Amino acid sequence: MVKDTINRNSDHTHHRCCLSCLGPLTFHCQAVGNMVRLSRGGLLAERKDSTFKNGLVFSSRPLKIHERVRLRVEKDTFNWNGALRLGFTTVHPMARSLPLPIMAIPNLTETPGHWAAPVHESYCQAGGELEFWVSAGGTVYISGNNGREQKLLSGVDVSHPLWAMIDIYGQTCSISLLGSEKREFLRTRRSCPAPECLTSPKVYNRCSLTTDSSSLDGNSDECISCLEVPEDGDSAPSCVVCMEKQARITLPCGHRCLCNQCASKVLRRFGTCPLCRHNIRAPSVNGRRASVLV
Repeated sequence: MVKDTINRNSDHTHHRCCLSCLGPLTFHCQAVGNMVRLSRGGLLAERKDSTFKNGLVFSSRPLKIHERVRLRVEKDTFNWNGALRLGFTTVHPMARSLPLPIMAIPNLTETPGHWAAPVHESYCQAGGELEFWVSAGGTVYISGNNGREQKLLSGVDVSHPLWAMIDIYGQTCSISLLGSEKREFLRTRRSCPAPECLTSPKVYNRCSLTTDSSSLDGNSDECISCLEVPEDGDSAPSCVVCMEKQARITLPCGHRCLCNQCASKVLRRFGTCPLCRHNIRAPSVNGRRASVLV
């Protein structure tokens, strides 16, 4: 297995999402193929060129309809046939057992909730950039350097949250995630840089809970230690877990991504931010460990 702990780029700055932000987007650091190494804060994924398989990666969060994911092929090899495979899945990356299947096609596409198709090798030459997205009708499109859009596959179930599913396969050895954008009528929304991990005790000591209520269950003695982020009223983003309720919990990493109900479930099962995997268990405050509702 070739895996690497994600090194957070020191140039990343804490980012508070606004209405024009889609939220941070990286490769999911806890669901990668056996031959994949992640680096550059989860934005570079490299597969060993001694094999053509075991190169699966997923997006760190669900993608929106018409949100275009941009990739750049950093390295290719002519030792193998075939190239990148792209698609979407309704299965949460953290719900997967390791090791991951060796290939997206057919290992995952033959199971419910997975859709992927091979990308023509002309799109996957080193230095080439491409983007792919899913339409409201469940059709996946791809666009390369020439800007022309091409249908890749159809039949995707868009009634559930969708994570990008990328198989660094065959000739493709290394890809960079360049972010994403969603073109709307009056504006274009883009993903933002992933925030750095905030581990300084000085930062934690001045944190407070930011929610719509005083605590997760009405008990003021139990809380998550979080960063102060102004309330945006109705503009609060959707919870990345249930995708239904508004996200009111702001975590120590700066992500406001969980509703009150899902926050306790995430803490109990994972203890990390669903977007950046930063530890969200309550830190020590003035020598005393804060109580966390689990």
